[in-house]
Amino acid sequence: MSTSATKAPPIQKLTVHIRIRRFNPEKDKAPYWGDYTLTEVLPNDSVLDVLHKVKWTQDGTLALRRSCAHGVCGSDALRINGANMLACKTLVGRMADSSHTVKLQVEPILGLKVLKDLIVDMEPFFEHYRSVMPYFVNDTPPPADGRERLQSPEDRARFDDTTKCILCAACTTSCPSFWANGKYVGPAAIVQAHRFIYDSRDQAYAQRLNILAEEFGVWRCRTIFNCTNACPREIEVTKAIAEVKRSIGTGKV
Repeated sequence: MSTSATKAPPIQKLTVHIRIRRFNPEKDKAPYWGDYTLTEVLPNDSVLDVLHKVKWTQDGTLALRRSCAHGVCGSDALRINGANMLACKTLVGRMADSSHTVKLQVEPILGLKVLKDLIVDMEPFFEHYRSVMPYFVNDTPPPADGRERLQSPEDRARFDDTTKCILCAACTTSCPSFWANGKYVGPAAIVQAHRFIYDSRDQAYAQRLNILAEEFGVWRCRTIFNCTNACPREIEVTKAIAEVKRSIGTGKV
């Protein structure tokens, strides 16, 4: 008995028209748009793949930041078609039209100084991050038996969502309050503080609440939800900020 193998249908290749916000402070007086066209792009290629192809085959001067390319490091957060996303997690096939064409507009994330093309200065972002004491504080002696400080599943669940942050800055740089005043500590820093404020083993929650109660702390949040929509880890950022506000108001965690 003979059988005939069923051939898989051919993969429909895409044409990608991409506009990239370019700026080299060493020679450019102002940013400008670079336009590029790529053919033979696969639907499962990411925006990061497309940017690589532009850099490797059309314009080697393009500057971008990336590391793991798997949505873990957070270094390739960009403004893609008007919204903050990780370039490595955004598949071009999901944006194709009926003619198998994709139009992309890629810019650096907003609110931070552009160093070159798609690379921004992350130091102000990390300065805010460091300001909220994003580390475990417990001065009591560890358990005598040498084991770790135990915690119930219920206590862990209290802050589990905010442990997912990868510090990509997508939330903070999507926030109009941060655009208006870069002194605002920003959603990412508040998320990092939340992770420790509600950890039942930590002893510095009062200090963090005092820091976030200051002029450029949580009260700069206007509950617009841009941060929650931008988070590639699907953290409920606005909810976390609201919980911190409530704890400041009540003095309870």
